[in-house]
Amino acid sequence: MKNVYFIGIGGIGMSAVARFYNHAGYNVSGYDKTPSKLTAKLEEEGIAIHYTDDASYIPADVEQTLVIYTPAIPADMGELVYARQKGYRLVKRSRALGEIASTQCCLAIAGTHGKTTTSTMLAHIYTHAGVGCNAFLGGISKNYHTNLLLSRNPVIVAEADEFDRSFLQLYPEIAAITSTDADHLDIYGNLETIQGAFAEFAGQIKENGYLVAKRGISLDTSGVKAKIFTYSFKEQADFCPENVEILEGGHFKFDLRYPKHTIYGNGAEREAGKIENCIMGVPGWVNAENAIAASAVALLGGIEPEKIRQALAAFEGAERRLDIHVNGAKAAYIDDYAHHPKELASAIGSIRNMFPGRRICGIFQPHLYTRTRDFAPEFAESLSMLDELLLLDIYPARELPIEGVDSSIIFEKVTIEKKQQIAKEDLLEKLENMDIDILVTFGAGDIDRLIPAITELVKGRNR
Repeated sequence: MKNVYFIGIGGIGMSAVARFYNHAGYNVSGYDKTPSKLTAKLEEEGIAIHYTDDASYIPADVEQTLVIYTPAIPADMGELVYARQKGYRLVKRSRALGEIASTQCCLAIAGTHGKTTTSTMLAHIYTHAGVGCNAFLGGISKNYHTNLLLSRNPVIVAEADEFDRSFLQLYPEIAAITSTDADHLDIYGNLETIQGAFAEFAGQIKENGYLVAKRGISLDTSGVKAKIFTYSFKEQADFCPENVEILEGGHFKFDLRYPKHTIYGNGAEREAGKIENCIMGVPGWVNAENAIAASAVALLGGIEPEKIRQALAAFEGAERRLDIHVNGAKAAYIDDYAHHPKELASAIGSIRNMFPGRRICGIFQPHLYTRTRDFAPEFAESLSMLDELLLLDIYPARELPIEGVDSSIIFEKVTIEKKQQIAKEDLLEKLENMDIDILVTFGAGDIDRLIPAITELVKGRNR
């Protein structure tokens, strides 16, 4: 194999795998629907990308070419149909990642929310500790400005994505599961099916490995062969904090208690103890909770407690995860990827900790017609935690419209008085005439394209 061709190369998960093959010396190229900041970075790294559905760009040598595609691509997309008809070796991104992970010690982070920040923290802990890892992340690390980390250490940190059952391609040595809430019901149909998939994933952890599960989540562990530990930020668990303090700006300080355990791979016993005076480099209780999970996996993997404490203090976060762009005396602006009701509630609660007594205006772009339809009441409940709401139209992504499903089915259930539905193209004009205190953008669609303009607008309010 000489060539690796990507259909949907601009996705956050796809681009990490593309970078891996490019660094490994393969001829990497691909297609994406629209140019973006991510595709621009890939092109800077020497990867050829085009933006029209044109099979002539696929390398002609069928025997020497691997075609990797994202399940977000429609089944009737021209290049995908051509590759299938011509007999190219064709695999989903999840299969490609599974094959890479099978050659290394795999540390996987799964969960319907929390997995991107947690996996980014875990990769940072290994890197900051000087041990190193290979990491495939679902977001851009603000410490390293990339979604791919490379190392000679044969340890891989993988974000285990439940979408399209992708995580079932992974057989990790250690895994954490942060949440098992209902999501992707267009694929799974109901909560029981998605929780069954998480149970199957947990059962794939190696027999001599470890599962770190958030205390209280609904997870059938009857098929788990690995040793099970629990973690929590708010409850007693195997890994949990003591002496919690909220510092200025919503940064958390705590002692992290851990149980007696055997370090994976070398059999050494570590007695129960605590990592004292952990101070988070990023604010918000949700980041502190994710830090417990990441630290648990790192401890089980053999990272020294003091190295973990230092790494948590130096962690700068992931782009679009409680991402503070402006923090001025008069006005602040935060962007967050939250696109599930539980994620919204966690983010808004964390922002309340960060800015107590301030007035929060949230801009929310719903993602997918099916998700909007399935969770409209839950979205409305979470968004009612705001002081003011600007609700945009649904970002369809891979979906066609569904009759009777639009943003209004959320809007009508929101209980706060200050709420307004608005078109995305009218948003900046609306913000120019608003009194802004704390402004937050939420969503997994294309709302991030407005971040630079909103950042400049909010900066202007502080002058």
